[in-house]
Amino acid sequence: MPQFTFSLRKRMAWSVIGYILFMGCSTSESNISDDIIVDNPPLGEYTTYYNAKSLPIPDSLSFAGELVPLLIPDVRERLDRELHINTYWHNNTIFLIKKANRWLPQIEPILKKFDVPDDFKYLTAIEGSFRNDISPKNAVGFWQFRKEAGKEFGLEITKEVDERYDPLKSTEAACKYLKKAYEKFGSWTLVAASYNRGMSGLQKAIDNQKVTSYYDLMLNEETSRYVFRILAIKEIIENPSKYNFEIEGEHLYQPEQLKYVEVTESIDNLVTFAKSQNINYKLLKRHNPWLQKDKLTVKKGAKYQIAIPIN
Repeated sequence: MPQFTFSLRKRMAWSVIGYILFMGCSTSESNISDDIIVDNPPLGEYTTYYNAKSLPIPDSLSFAGELVPLLIPDVRERLDRELHINTYWHNNTIFLIKKANRWLPQIEPILKKFDVPDDFKYLTAIEGSFRNDISPKNAVGFWQFRKEAGKEFGLEITKEVDERYDPLKSTEAACKYLKKAYEKFGSWTLVAASYNRGMSGLQKAIDNQKVTSYYDLMLNEETSRYVFRILAIKEIIENPSKYNFEIEGEHLYQPEQLKYVEVTESIDNLVTFAKSQNINYKLLKRHNPWLQKDKLTVKKGAKYQIAIPIN
């Protein structure tokens, strides 16, 4: 990172102060002489340099129990790049660490339930940054499902309900994808890459290049960086002080206490429903972002669990 000097800016500031003083004195009725000269401070006296240090690469690293071949030069350099980007992208990474404290404990048991390696929880950090964002390709939620894929893996997507916005239900859907991909590739690292490239796209690259390791594949830049972005976030979140992130415990975002109300009949007005639960509509939507309209139609035999914050 380049060094920045602020001496010129401060010299300009001194000049402005001098001009203001000069103008103020010249228009006043005081007997102070107009011959006021405000010297600039000596060059270098207020010079400040900000330095960024290069980071050491971990001696060893693994993803989902599979070792990263750090002896391969381009593998080290790709990891090096993502470690530096995420270490010095301070505001983004700080908020990832804060949000991770809220969401990872909720995601971990779902991964365990589906026998998916725990490291996949970091995929949500780079996919949606623990937010229900919409990508330019209309991928939605923590796990960035497109509509067709969401439906394929069991999510309800209608005008009123879109479970891609439910962090926990979408985690279950993601687990189904990950398990299916593992049956195909037999490598969790390739499974992670396929989450970005797609199973068919990744398989085509494997067939064309006649290699079986993610680290040996020549891929498009996004997929080529994808696993390394996960590795970098994993390393930083697990060792924040190593990368000079000092976040007080009370600054971390905490899981919020919720109760669940089972709904088996249609709700004509969710604002009124929220009031009946002693909360407002904003809080209802905060904890149930999968509700897409201000009403909920419940078909015969269906039911929904609506999260209500406990005050």
